[in-house]
Amino acid sequence: MENLSRASNTQPQLKVSAKVKTFVLDTNVLLHDPQSIYKFEDNNLVIPVEVLEELDAIKTEQSTERGRNARRVHRILQELLPDSRTMLEGVRLETGGTLSVVINRYLVDQNFTSPAMQRFRAVLPDLGKKDNRIIACALYVQERFPPPTILVTKDVNVQLKARAVGLESEDYLNDKVPEAVEEASYRVIPVTIYEIQRFCSEGEFQLEDESAKGLFLNEYVLLRSHEGKTMPARYYGEGQVRRLKIPEFVKAIGGIPIRPRNLEQQFFMDALLDDSLSLVTCFGKAGTGKTLISTVCALSQTQDENSRYDGVSISRPVIALGKDIGFLPGTLDEKMKPWLQPYFDALEVLIPSKPQKEPQFAAKKVSKKKKKNHDEMVMAMNAPQPQHATSNHGHGNGAAMKPYERLIKSGIVEIEALCFIRGRSIARRFFILDEAQQLTPHEVKTVITRISEGSKIVLIGDPAQIDNPYVDSRSNGLVYCHNRMKGQSISAHIMLTKGERSRLAELAADLL
Repeated sequence: MENLSRASNTQPQLKVSAKVKTFVLDTNVLLHDPQSIYKFEDNNLVIPVEVLEELDAIKTEQSTERGRNARRVHRILQELLPDSRTMLEGVRLETGGTLSVVINRYLVDQNFTSPAMQRFRAVLPDLGKKDNRIIACALYVQERFPPPTILVTKDVNVQLKARAVGLESEDYLNDKVPEAVEEASYRVIPVTIYEIQRFCSEGEFQLEDESAKGLFLNEYVLLRSHEGKTMPARYYGEGQVRRLKIPEFVKAIGGIPIRPRNLEQQFFMDALLDDSLSLVTCFGKAGTGKTLISTVCALSQTQDENSRYDGVSISRPVIALGKDIGFLPGTLDEKMKPWLQPYFDALEVLIPSKPQKEPQFAAKKVSKKKKKNHDEMVMAMNAPQPQHATSNHGHGNGAAMKPYERLIKSGIVEIEALCFIRGRSIARRFFILDEAQQLTPHEVKTVITRISEGSKIVLIGDPAQIDNPYVDSRSNGLVYCHNRMKGQSISAHIMLTKGERSRLAELAADLL
């Protein structure tokens, strides 16, 4: 106890000036971004000793991102604070600020108190909670040191409790995108009727400098004349727009044709079918067609004889809506099936149990090897199954295997678990990451950096529907990725706003 009291009496050497602030970091900030220590410029950083205790409890999580980040934070702190003196007195960072670990003397010495701490004990008496102890430490720093003190936490409830006891608190803002005003899903560019006609005949058009101002590379636009004639286009840079390259319909082998129902879906389909784009991000509320269109475009390219992709990989974060039902039994595919049921529903629609005939393929001239492979795939899709056959998902009740289940069994469609993706190199796959708004920017970066040359990744989701308590509409991985990658030659972004599932679903998405 004497050593602890002596340690608590050691004061951190904080930088003091008119512009400097002291930021007290909560555990969840370090877990969210281990490099956050280097992102507060020339300000003071304080880590309560309770944070180290929380990190110690989390570091043993071997298969989670939290466990990896906790271990990474420990390594960074060990390098920056190699001994007890630097731990308590603090060190200068390369950013110009300071870093120190603080022990709250109010909790160590019962005789050492203040009116603010008495008020804190009256409002938040349970000091067994780590959150309350971290708030108390930030309050101690605010009272004992000159620079303005701000508690940085991604827990909204901790922010509210801190403000209740007179402490300024805010979210970690480094990876938040700028707050954007409400904008349309695409830009309308006015042109003359003669320019529309020339664009239709030539397939491309040179915009005036004023019209092209502010457009990003691969941004989708709508050309409109004063007479009301319109034409969708894509911006290719240097003032040039070109016509969309989409077929009349898209379909999987043995499936039904899918046509875009609105202009935004045409944009989405153009980006999905363009091999020059390796990354596509898509925002869209429920019922706008994100899942169905991405699935059919992926399958149509995978099953094409000249395709660059060997198959389709589908994944989504395992974050439940409402109360969790606990562990799921079975194999990896069986565990992931409830989370990926929207894609099984889409495959059921795209490839019905009674496959359609494919007479158009007979007229194509292809090599013998590719024709043989294609014919085998068609036969596999159309072949009847014996009544005793069971599906890849363990029906076990004598039901025939569904057509899309044969795609999964053959490996053409793969179910990916994000928790096992680190260290992989995903080659020649069309990768669909659903519900990407539930991921942190670091998690999205981890997934995208797994994509090898020749593969394509599509991130889809609705930034308005987030169940992850540590991200919001401005800091989630989907929005962050779009914001950082826009304007790149290999990426495109689409926003879907018009619901096509049903009139009821559209009204519910808008009004409820």
